[in-house]
Parts: sequence; structure tokens; C-alpha cells
Amino acid sequence: MSTSPKTRPTALHGRTEAIPPVRKAIHVRLPAERAFRRFTAEIADWWPLDTHSVGEDKSDTVTLETRVEGRIFETLQDGTEAEWGRIIAWEPPRRVAFTWHPGRKEETRQEVEVTFRSEGEGTRVELIHTGWERIPEKPREMRDGYDSGWDVVLARFAEA
Repeated sequence: MSTSPKTRPTALHGRTEAIPPVRKAIHVRLPAERAFRRFTAEIADWWPLDTHSVGEDKSDTVTLETRVEGRIFETLQDGTEAEWGRIIAWEPPRRVAFTWHPGRKEETRQEVEVTFRSEGEGTRVELIHTGWERIPEKPREMRDGYDSGWDVVLARFAEA
């Protein structure tokens, strides 16, 4: 059986059910090069750690190491690090992709791809979050939570 990259099967009570990716798009008033740098190297300046992190009020910062195999991780106020994922594609200023498993084991990782395309007087930023079949319990509920969660994160990015 072949699957489309847009949906992937997941076992649910002995049958297969496709869980669609989360897809988001925003327009920012920055050139693509600047938007890419802001999203990646400057993530600590805009990411909403107080609501979208492992440690929440105990979080100090988030870091994205700007290279393939680089980590995305948060550092708590006590110095503890919590890995969120790893960079799997690094193509400045057009595309970054990474695995995603904040607060969970690495084998439950999903993939997130973010692209940056010049559009008018700014940049269209598109995010696609896939891989829900690796979530062992309630993958659809987790997907639905991320659907609204990415809205908050991208709004914060656009405001920054």
C-alpha cells in the first residue's frame, strides 16, 4: 500500500485511519532572508516559552542550532535541557525541516517543515507538521492540539 505524503496511516483499533498534516501559512513583512533568520537563529526572541514549552514558567530560553543535525532545545532556569527535535534539512533562506518531540521520547517524533517564499513586500511562511502515526496514544487529539498551537506560535513570530 502506498501512502500520500499529505496523509499517513495510523493503526486504530485494527484498522488504518489517515491523519492529515497540520498546515499553516502566514505572511510577514520581512524579506525571506530576514524571516528565515528570525525563525531559526533568533527563535529565543519570539518563541512563546511561557505557554509552548516543556518547562513553561521554569523555561529560560530556546535554542535552534543552525545546521543539519543541530538540536532544537529549551534550557530551564536550573540549566536542564529538554530536546524538542533535530534539524533534518537546512536550506537558508528557503527551507528548514526538523524532527519534533518536545517532552516526549525521540521515537514519537514527527516532522515539521517550514518554507519561506518572497511574496509581494514580504515573505510567505508555510509550515507543514506530519508524522502523527508515531504517537502511541490519542494521535488525532495531539494533532488537533498542534493545529491551534501552531496558530499561537506563528502569530507570535509574525508580531516579532
